[in-house]
Amino acid sequence: MSWTYATLLALLAVLLALSLSPEADSAAVPGGKGSAKDPQGPMKRIFMKESDASNFFRKRSRRGAKSQDEINAEQRQVLAADERRREFHEEKRNEFENYAEEDNDEQNERTRESTEQWREFHYDGMHPPQEYNRHTI
Repeated sequence: MSWTYATLLALLAVLLALSLSPEADSAAVPGGKGSAKDPQGPMKRIFMKESDASNFFRKRSRRGAKSQDEINAEQRQVLAADERRREFHEEKRNEFENYAEEDNDEQNERTRESTEQWREFHYDGMHPPQEYNRHTI
């Protein structure tokens, strides 16, 4: 039972410290009259009147017409994204074409070498080699 008393005492001490601290008063909403209606100083730049806010959201609704500058900016972004996509795919296509060409060249070289080895192995020296069947380089 002693640990429950210790926990309760610690919680009461924390609650007392928070209620007496000056930071707690500054975090509370001031109860001045008319502070919400007409803010002064830097708060005046942050908040706007309710009618202005409703007009702003009505004007910028989903169906609201965009200005020509906004349309042009969005079009430039779309065109830039298309260009980047086109360059990326062109680069990938070039890489694949280079790989396929090198692979084809290697395959042709291996085929030529194996054909040459086969001819050398099967040549008996009695007849001239079949030059017309060889691929001349």
